[in-house]
Amino acid sequence: MKSGAGPTAPDAAAPVLHAVSRPLSWVPGDLLAYADPGEPLVWTRGDRGCAGSGEVLRLTFSGSTRFADAARAWRDIAATAVVDDPVGLPGSGLIAFGAFAFDDRSGAQSVLVVPRVLVARHRGLAWVTEVSDRPLGREPRLPQPTPVGAWAGTELPVDEIDEHYLAGVREAARRIESGAADSSAEGNPSAIEKIVLARRISGSIAAADDLRVPLGRLADRYDDCWTYAVDGLLGASPETLVRQTDGAISARVLAGTRGRKPEQPEADVRARDELLMSAKEQHEHDFAVQSVVTALAPHIRELRTSEQPYALELPNVWHLATDLGAVPGDDSSSLELAAALHPTAAVAGTPTQAAVRAIAALEPFDRERYAGAVGWMDTAGDGEWVIALRCAQIGPQNDEDAGGSATRTVTAFAGGGIVDGSDPQREFAETVSKFAPISEAFSAEAPR
Repeated sequence: MKSGAGPTAPDAAAPVLHAVSRPLSWVPGDLLAYADPGEPLVWTRGDRGCAGSGEVLRLTFSGSTRFADAARAWRDIAATAVVDDPVGLPGSGLIAFGAFAFDDRSGAQSVLVVPRVLVARHRGLAWVTEVSDRPLGREPRLPQPTPVGAWAGTELPVDEIDEHYLAGVREAARRIESGAADSSAEGNPSAIEKIVLARRISGSIAAADDLRVPLGRLADRYDDCWTYAVDGLLGASPETLVRQTDGAISARVLAGTRGRKPEQPEADVRARDELLMSAKEQHEHDFAVQSVVTALAPHIRELRTSEQPYALELPNVWHLATDLGAVPGDDSSSLELAAALHPTAAVAGTPTQAAVRAIAALEPFDRERYAGAVGWMDTAGDGEWVIALRCAQIGPQNDEDAGGSATRTVTAFAGGGIVDGSDPQREFAETVSKFAPISEAFSAEAPR
């Protein structure tokens, strides 16, 4: 792992962090004003959330043990941390933001980042937390809010025909239709029923562009999603991988999608009803729910779920959704629960591990952190993690081009489940709908 002070050996002593949280007498109207314009740390939904700036500690992980290594490293840090937290609400005290790669073989780093200053709110309450690697000896300092800066934006090529994706859909459907078994599986290989394939598109923004602009657009338009920014990964996810706070666990499973037509109310209602009545979509959704239940079972008790899937309405799509709740059955942290759930059938396929291997063979790129886990965790192990969907990864500043302008790359992802009989053009259209949140957020013009 690495820290903000430089590389350390995996068995090196954990740094001693000091955190002080204090309530504010007023509630900030715009948390994004307290985030760094170029490297924001943000977690917000409606009247809840936080925005961080600065960096006290950074831990990086990779490979198949990335979740376990991160959970162990954070337990060591939590054990030595000195926390002064009279606020006592989810997200107060010492927390780390995290973003984890989708695949064990990914070249993207998985990270835990501890901000130096965090401004947060929870409904009608607000607080500020300051963190240091030395005793603070004073009250935390509330940073000055900064106005949103310049934004030139970019137009992402969401409609541009992607022959690699279309070919991947055709091949995935062929494998599923033929009943091809996963030859890499141990024991008795089983036929693959569903493969979730993704598209990747890219563009560039001016290095001086203020990333709080797309974050603000996402938070305003997708207020039923978690808007997040961690280590350059920005997005608004509708799917809670797991939430663990105050002795309760919850999750939301999404599987099954229809593009919305809000400008045509009757067609929009038909799209919703088709989704709810589709036997194929219901079957896929049931399997996705069962995969989550099976993964959580060793760690929980008193599980409860929605009686029937419901249609979750977002500005761009309808999703089949099921909410789950449970009581913890062991001392697993929220990150360890996220590790047990990842990857879900909703973002990989069925059977899950066979689908992951098919994705590696059919997608001509590294998913990096797309469809991985992104969220936060405190010293008690409580936290919130979502699946990194409706997202883009912002690259570091590039060297100035011939015109003297420095830029940053924007790489966005979107995907969908391929099953027997999937039509490549329809699957492509679904990805266009799913790209909408990011393409609108990063547009030069504000969304209508």
